[in-house]
Amino acid sequence: MDFPIFQKQLDFLIKMVVNKMFSRRTRLLLVGAVITIGLVGVILLEAPEPTRTVDEVMNSPSKYVDEEISLRGEVLDGSIDNSTMRFILHGNTHNIIIEYLDASVSNGLDDNRTVYAQGILKYSNGEYYLDADLIKTSCPSKYEE
Repeated sequence: MDFPIFQKQLDFLIKMVVNKMFSRRTRLLLVGAVITIGLVGVILLEAPEPTRTVDEVMNSPSKYVDEEISLRGEVLDGSIDNSTMRFILHGNTHNIIIEYLDASVSNGLDDNRTVYAQGILKYSNGEYYLDADLIKTSCPSKYEE
C-alpha cells in the first residue's frame, strides 16, 4: 500500500522544519547556545586541582596518597640534591620530599625559592614524598638584593 498523499504531507513538514520553521537568527542563537553549553561542560569536567600548601597536605597525608596533587611551598635551604633529583619543600610546620626524576623543571630552582610542584603523592619506607612531573619556580623579584 502506497499513500502518496501522506508522503507529500510528510515532505512538506520536513521542508517546513528545515527551511522555514527557524529563522536565521533563531538558528544562530541555537548554535551559539549549543557551543556555549559544550564549552561550559568541558571547563567543568577539566577543572584543575586546587594548589595546596605543604602544611595542608601533611596534616593528613594519607588521604592524598596515590592522588595527583599540586603543592606550593619554599625550597629548604641546602636541600637540593641533583644526584638523587630530590629536594625538600617546607611549609610553616611541615616538610615534604619532592622527587623530580622525570619532571619538567623551570629555570631558577634554587634554595629558599617559592615552588609549585605537581605530581603523585607516594608513601614508601615510612616517608611521604611527591613524585613530581612538573615544577615551576617563582620569578625572582626585581627588588631582591
